[in-house]
Amino acid sequence: MIKKAVRMKLYPGLKEEYAKRHGDLWPEMRQMLKDHGALSYSIFLDPETNYLFGYLEIEDEEKWREVPETEINQQWWTFMEDVMDTNPDKSPVAVDLEQVFEL
Repeated sequence: MIKKAVRMKLYPGLKEEYAKRHGDLWPEMRQMLKDHGALSYSIFLDPETNYLFGYLEIEDEEKWREVPETEINQQWWTFMEDVMDTNPDKSPVAVDLEQVFEL
C-alpha cells in the first residue's frame, strides 16, 4: 500500500456544495478510482483557510498516474471547477504533501 496526501483549495462559502457533490459521487467515478488502485480516499477541510487535505491509499503508482487521463475524471474536473481552484486543464490546483511522521 502506498500513502499519498495532497492539498487543494475550496472557494469560500462552498463547503456544503463540495460535500454534497462528493456525497453524491458518481458510481462511475467511484468505480474508476477503485479500478485504478484506490483502497481508501478521504478529504478533510480546514474551515479557517478553505484548504482541502486529501489522503489516499493506493496499490500502484503506475495505475494511479492513469487517473487524470480517464474520461470520467475529465468530466469530474469540469463538474468541480466552479467550487475550487483549478488549472487551465480544469484539474484541481494541488500540492503533493510529504509525509514526515507516522505512528
